Amino acid sequence: MSFTIAIIGRPNVGKSTLFNRLVGQKLALVDDEPGVTRDRREGNARLGDLEFTVIDTAGLDEGARGSLTARMQEQTETAIGLADALMFVIDARAGLTPNDRAFADFARRANKPVVLVANKSEGKHGELGAMESYALGLGDPIQISAEHGEGMSDLYDALAALMPEPAEEAEEFDDDDIISDEDLAQRPIRVAIVGRPNAGKSTLINHLLGEERLLTSAEAGTTRDSISVEIHWQGRDFRVFDTAGLRRRSRIEEKLEKLSVADALRAVRFAEVVVMMMDAQNRFEEQDLRIADLIEREGRAIVLAVNKWDLMERKPHLISALRSDADHWLPQVKGAPIVAVSGLMGEGIDRLMTAIQDAYAVWNKRVPTAALNRWFEQAVDANPPPAVSGRRLKLNYITQTKGRPPSFVLFCSRADAVPQSYLRYLTNSLREAFDLPGTPIRITLREKANPFAHKRKRPS
Repeated sequence: MSFTIAIIGRPNVGKSTLFNRLVGQKLALVDDEPGVTRDRREGNARLGDLEFTVIDTAGLDEGARGSLTARMQEQTETAIGLADALMFVIDARAGLTPNDRAFADFARRANKPVVLVANKSEGKHGELGAMESYALGLGDPIQISAEHGEGMSDLYDALAALMPEPAEEAEEFDDDDIISDEDLAQRPIRVAIVGRPNAGKSTLINHLLGEERLLTSAEAGTTRDSISVEIHWQGRDFRVFDTAGLRRRSRIEEKLEKLSVADALRAVRFAEVVVMMMDAQNRFEEQDLRIADLIEREGRAIVLAVNKWDLMERKPHLISALRSDADHWLPQVKGAPIVAVSGLMGEGIDRLMTAIQDAYAVWNKRVPTAALNRWFEQAVDANPPPAVSGRRLKLNYITQTKGRPPSFVLFCSRADAVPQSYLRYLTNSLREAFDLPGTPIRITLREKANPFAHKRKRPS
């Protein structure tokens, strides 16, 4: 049985720091600027032998109806509705504020168990602020320092009194493991949605979920954290990560945006399939090409999504022109699926989800050794490697070492002399021969051991 705890409180009291401490990694962005967290974020927390789901929320704050601040509070109220218990966090160094008192009433009205957490309690000022919090009427404050890990044993005691028996450990997957077809069909596909700011990433995910789970706005840069959501689509489970928009490095000045971009890059590395989203009216711009190149270098399956298709004037052959443009601008992932979608209207969503599953299957593909070596002989006969410095290169054989992405080792006589152009020829030939469109392909060169290398040359 899972148990869910929502961390609530006014902005900048250390909720995200406590969230990171409980999940054991820096998932949520943390900064001195108030209001960094906007969307609610869930994580698997562990404290001693207690295992539970924890939700980080935006700071409780008031705003005009329909404003971003008001919608952030709606997200927090949704998190409270999903939770079994609440952790109400105050800043002990700042002492009680009128907002703390107002939101304590809000927490009481939720009619759920509340653990009062006095964060930043280290030092004399922190202790005095913690004593003030008795006035909230929420019971004894648990004095902690989320940043330094102090007071976690007291927090453990408070949470243990609320929770059921610890759940069994979940099975972990390792990308380097050989995974059976049955496991592949059952485990969720990890998908990251990336792109430039305001490409419509959050809007698309909201349509997939059928609810306003992620905040959206005409203002670029609404998403800051990489938020993961679980999606069940036509019998298949997906874990989808919404990420902050990626701009050119020269345009990133604020520390917070740098943290958001780093968080997005971590989501790409954790994902198995990355959907690169472009604006239909401004597609294949320089930053799009850089993002696609990053995905290829990280070795992730890629799907190209052209969003806001509902704003395009419908002309004949427009989709085929997209395919030609993609292969021209992104030769390193030639044949990658490209789908025209409208996250707002829901157009092309079925095609996109199908493309994600197809790209995932190709990314996991293994080529039979016999077929691989038949192809290799034909490819080398059709186009032998060039001679370098008057000496012929000898290519012996090739073998696939792993999938995810498809990776091969080519044994040859002089690995450092094989030109990159010839490796590109072999890569493109592999794609065509074994139906590996779009996925990154890795070919590593290795010199075959010389059995006579240990023998000395006899003197003449």
